[in-house]
Amino acid sequence: MILEIDLHSGVPIYRQIVDQVRGQVVSGELGEGEQLMSVRELAGQLKVNPMTVSKAYARLELEGLVDRQRGVGLFVARIREKEKDRVKAEILSEILEKAAVTAVQLDIDIEDVLAKLTGFYHEYNGKKG
Repeated sequence: MILEIDLHSGVPIYRQIVDQVRGQVVSGELGEGEQLMSVRELAGQLKVNPMTVSKAYARLELEGLVDRQRGVGLFVARIREKEKDRVKAEILSEILEKAAVTAVQLDIDIEDVLAKLTGFYHEYNGKKG
């Protein structure tokens, strides 16, 4: 599990952890039954307070993305495809909403926005696999 924290993004660190783990779970990068790092391990790796990681893990557990096995650790939960699709759509919507707001604030035409998005999509889809 590789996570990158941006201390200057304005997004709380626990939220960055939640968002990145959620993305890895729904994309299949973290597979069902895979154990997550312990709170101490991840806090040490990211150089953050263990309570921050604990808060993120609790949120992921509430969302049903991970299961806690007392005394053993946290594991990626079994998630139905329908739920994965819903979470993927939610993640994409959040990102596109921010992009749309930025485009409007910068007074960029929708055609230019769509052209950029299409270009990026084809560029990165070509690199996939």
